[in-house]
Amino acid sequence: MSMPRLASSAIVERAGRYLLVRRGNPPAADLFAFPGGRAEPGETPEETALRELFEETGIVGRNPRLFETVELLPEAGVTGSHFLLSVFQVEAEGTDEAEARSDALEAGWFLPEEVLGLPIPESVRDCILRLSSKTTIGGEA
Repeated sequence: MSMPRLASSAIVERAGRYLLVRRGNPPAADLFAFPGGRAEPGETPEETALRELFEETGIVGRNPRLFETVELLPEAGVTGSHFLLSVFQVEAEGTDEAEARSDALEAGWFLPEEVLGLPIPESVRDCILRLSSKTTIGGEA
């Protein structure tokens, strides 16, 4: 198996809703996920998360806090799709609305139960379940 490439994503929450983008390119093309992408040379994981958040949504983030690190195994037939993903909780500056930019096809704010009904990678499902474990999802306490 190849060495994983470094990538980061940003979890942004406002009023109980989470910011997701629909990915335009592999890996995870056409799936909804937290804004994120590949690290650039010399970039820290935190810098990658903040840059990708801005590039994909136009939202400026600050104060990234590591939530988890996930190894994303290669997708069948997709070269270079093995990643070590650092997932950060990020505060958003201002109240700007998210706008799909870069390789994001859509951007929007979703309640946890809405996220679970979307086509999402398993890593996003796991994060949402952990983030909302103290709240109600689908009527369960």
